[in-house]
Amino acid sequence: MKNIARLAKPLTALLLLPAIMACSNLSHRQQNAAVGAGVGAVAGSILTGGSTLGTLGGAAIGGVIGNGSDGHSRRR
Repeated sequence: MKNIARLAKPLTALLLLPAIMACSNLSHRQQNAAVGAGVGAVAGSILTGGSTLGTLGGAAIGGVIGNGSDGHSRRR
């Protein structure tokens, strides 16, 4: 039962990702920030054992990274 409770937050965040990604009225940069925040929240939660602070910190860092990403590699 403890394992289920431990996985509840990351699983919830992971299940919400498709809903976030379905927001077609967002700009590309906003979509990247939302996806980055979702992935960061899951990673932060997993890495800190379900800590609320770790989840929020991961979401913040992921959102910043996602916002700065243009999603395209630049080759010359």
